[in-house]
Amino acid sequence: MPELPEVEVTRLSFADRIAGATIAQVRLGKPLRWPLGCEPAALQGRVVQRVDRRGKYLLLELDRGLLLLHLGMSGSLRFAERMPQAGPHDHLDIATSRGVLRLHDPRRFGAVVYAADRQAPAAQKLLGRLGVEPLAPEFDAAALYDGLRRRQASIKQILLAGELVVGVGNIYACEALFLAGIRPTARAASLGRRRVLRLHAAIRQVLEQAVARGGSTLRDFANAHGEAGSFQQGAMVYGRAGQPCRVCGSPIRLLRQGQRSSYFCPTCQKY
Repeated sequence: MPELPEVEVTRLSFADRIAGATIAQVRLGKPLRWPLGCEPAALQGRVVQRVDRRGKYLLLELDRGLLLLHLGMSGSLRFAERMPQAGPHDHLDIATSRGVLRLHDPRRFGAVVYAADRQAPAAQKLLGRLGVEPLAPEFDAAALYDGLRRRQASIKQILLAGELVVGVGNIYACEALFLAGIRPTARAASLGRRRVLRLHAAIRQVLEQAVARGGSTLRDFANAHGEAGSFQQGAMVYGRAGQPCRVCGSPIRLLRQGQRSSYFCPTCQKY
């Protein structure tokens, strides 16, 4: 699943090129997770002001309204002056005066939803309960500590829930917990201030590195230029079960937490 770094990498790869473009036509393919919420023809003539991001949602801010795009489990966006004929897994084309934005999504868990503004019910349903952005100045270590003190679940589960901090998906939660020296099964409320400070810094560091490396391409993720990410090639623990830890040499372990795989080093992450 594309996580926050992949969504941000996607945004950066086409935001400047589509800003100021006028929408000429919108084509929908097979139904996605949620309905568009308006007639495609109603978007003709609207101008893309900018492309923002909230968690794992891309927000195409228009001169009237906005489009919220989610890449789902297997989605990716391409933006080019011209596109080949749409294939069976191409479910959205937004033709503009500057090029065509296409959503390719083999599993169709992605979505594109229209809302009048960010406060509209359609937008609030998707964005209203998201936690603070981990790469924004508002991501505060003291607030993270206070939030964790009230939660008894494991720290890995809390990070994935997205209510305290949004977008720290499975790959990057594993990597941040390794960098902070915290075992994924540690109870969130048991973490002291110093450990939370390390975790706060680790989350920022891992996500910033992931964006700089173009995200992670485990299967088919690519940015809007069609370029794959390389973060996974230097992962410390994720996907490395049984391999030696890059720091201490202990075999990396794998455990299941809920429906997700957690990778950790039993020596570097003792508690």
